[in-house]
Amino acid sequence: MWAFIARRLIQTIPVLFGISILTFILIYYLPADPARMYAGPSATVETVDRIRHQLGLDQPIWVQYVRYLERLLHGDLGFSYRKQVAVTELILSRIPYTLALTAGGILVELVIGLSVGIVSALGRGRWPDRLGMFVALLGVSAPPFWLGLLLLYWFGFLWPIFPLGGTGTLAHLVLPALTAGLGGAAWYARMMRSSVLDVLSNDYVRTARAKGLGQVGVTVRHVLPNAVNPIITMAGMDIPWFISGVVLVERVFNWPGVGRMAVEAIETVDIPLILGTVIFTACMVVLSGILIDVVQSLVDPRIRHSHS
Repeated sequence: MWAFIARRLIQTIPVLFGISILTFILIYYLPADPARMYAGPSATVETVDRIRHQLGLDQPIWVQYVRYLERLLHGDLGFSYRKQVAVTELILSRIPYTLALTAGGILVELVIGLSVGIVSALGRGRWPDRLGMFVALLGVSAPPFWLGLLLLYWFGFLWPIFPLGGTGTLAHLVLPALTAGLGGAAWYARMMRSSVLDVLSNDYVRTARAKGLGQVGVTVRHVLPNAVNPIITMAGMDIPWFISGVVLVERVFNWPGVGRMAVEAIETVDIPLILGTVIFTACMVVLSGILIDVVQSLVDPRIRHSHS
């Protein structure tokens, strides 16, 4: 197992290296001038040139990249131009909020999605199935920003059950987690329904029923353990999406996550902060992929041996 994990980690090094080069080149050729953004619109040309020299932006791109790579290899993500704080410190301050929203969103996806999928599959062709798939279709079609504003209006304004935004208590997390997770819950419902129906058609399920095992026993002992493999992969792939892809949700609810900070860095052309959030997100994507492989190899050892 450890050799398997070590191989996967080694394979990620070229990926992260390529991402850092591509991101650095794209930022270098941005039409905006970071030195001008930092100095302000009323600064003189001499002031802008001095700031550009102090930040090292007047050096060739390969010199800037080599210097950045040297700092990166020592765990230094640089210093934010706008916030005047170490990028590592800024990211670490946002991680708890991002992880909380990620955990809440995935919990919503799993609890609602799997429940609806199982009920729909077991009631195939009847009203629970039709209702569940109709709700799933609505969930897939609803844009997150629209759903978030709708939830805020209903449960924050008309019926002030939850706060209208911000952080601080568990109640602040409920609406953002619902907004982030309901769309994914719809996909989980459809996938779980399909997976359960596939398992129900197998001979060993019919044999278990013929031996007198009830519907609950068949579902718990035979159906769910065999239907959950695709869900493991999908849940693992959701982790990097929640870490970096819920910017609209964070905007609507004023949630101080890493994704929102990345957008703010792009708006202000804060190069170290942009690079830091991209590298951090890439690492999370890579590590989540390794986590998926490890979990699947534990469930099915053939996957581990196939990578040998």
